[in-house]
Amino acid sequence: MTVLTCPQCGSAVKAWENPAPTVDMIIYDLMRGVVLIERGQPPFGHALPGGFVEVGETVEQAAVREALEETGLEIELVGLLGVYSDPARDARRHTMSTVFVARASHPEALTAGDDAAAAAFWPLEALPELAFDHARILQHFREVLSGSRQLAGVGDLQRLCDTGWLDMAKR
Repeated sequence: MTVLTCPQCGSAVKAWENPAPTVDMIIYDLMRGVVLIERGQPPFGHALPGGFVEVGETVEQAAVREALEETGLEIELVGLLGVYSDPARDARRHTMSTVFVARASHPEALTAGDDAAAAAFWPLEALPELAFDHARILQHFREVLSGSRQLAGVGDLQRLCDTGWLDMAKR
């Protein structure tokens, strides 16, 4: 337990131990599927690209940065799938992940980087066993594609919707 001193009264106070903010991205390509990385660091296994939010950045900035670091892909965020905060979702510590759906500007540039040992597109119908709660997250994404769940907006979502990207993905 960490003990801090109250700046007002000087009394010892227990430090708060809050969940760590993280991001995960479902990088989806209609013809290729979703990007999964094979983790090169514990916990090992296949996972969505993602990582911890750094001090001074927004979750949107963290998502774009983590995608580039782990997959070599420049992405555009399409929408927010949800926030996943089950204390058991990560054995290392309690995390709270903001999960985005994204598309890659140049999907052919996919390459493993940072702490990813490998990176590849996987068809939604043939996924390997996944780390963390990523199977649940991808089930929720399938519900978006089927029309039974909706994404929340991120930035200029209307412009992306006007391109018909989500309509094409639902087909």
